[in-house]
Amino acid sequence: MVTKPAQPAPAHLHHIADETDDLTIDYPTEDGERLAETEAQYVPLTETVSALRNRFLDRPDVYIIGNMLVYYRMNDTTVRVAPDVFAVFGAPGNHPRDSWFVWREGKAPDFVLEVASRGTRVRDRIEKRDIYARMGVTEYWRFDPTSRRSAPTLIGERLVNGVYQPIPVARDRAGILRGYSAILGLDICLLDGPELKLYDPVGGVWLRNHRESEAAATAAEAAQQEAEAAYRTEARARQDAEARIRELEALLQQRG
Repeated sequence: MVTKPAQPAPAHLHHIADETDDLTIDYPTEDGERLAETEAQYVPLTETVSALRNRFLDRPDVYIIGNMLVYYRMNDTTVRVAPDVFAVFGAPGNHPRDSWFVWREGKAPDFVLEVASRGTRVRDRIEKRDIYARMGVTEYWRFDPTSRRSAPTLIGERLVNGVYQPIPVARDRAGILRGYSAILGLDICLLDGPELKLYDPVGGVWLRNHRESEAAATAAEAAQQEAEAAYRTEARARQDAEARIRELEALLQQRG
């Protein structure tokens, strides 16, 4: 009988059984790296976080953040990773955090998106992919706005038995590169530009980021004010007409 070798424990559980969480350890909240190298990374990163936060605004169990340090090995300040965007479903309270501690929160992120740059492209594809697999991140997406090759610039993968398997990503009839995130319940799309956008296939709408939501709210408010102004103008015209009618009736009565 052949005995299979024991599988190593996931990285975030890689500590001895009787180890306790040392609450006196000061975990850095920054890694000294810039949020993004260029606008090509900054815009999709911040707008995706904004759009997802708007999407799950009424879900206190959903935590959305970007560029936050995730610590996944207890009592070790050096073992960490900073996803560009990540989402956690079933988060224990949607309250502000300085960092995400997998062993304290009770789970790793469910969804991670990395926006590649020329300097991070290889690490996103190899090192971070391995880290997220060992952490147990269910979906890992990569968007490379700097790619000049014919290879896809949008890649999605789902963790199956500890190994990432590709999520189908293909162009639709409109030429939009599109893949479905089962975790988010959304299509992750790449438009010309390239522009990363999120689409709700059930509601049939594109998700708005904070800027677009504010613009829509401003437009709606302006339309409401215009409608109210038109109503007041119409009401004044009606009042003037009624007053004129009363004047004519009074004049006719005087003339018998």
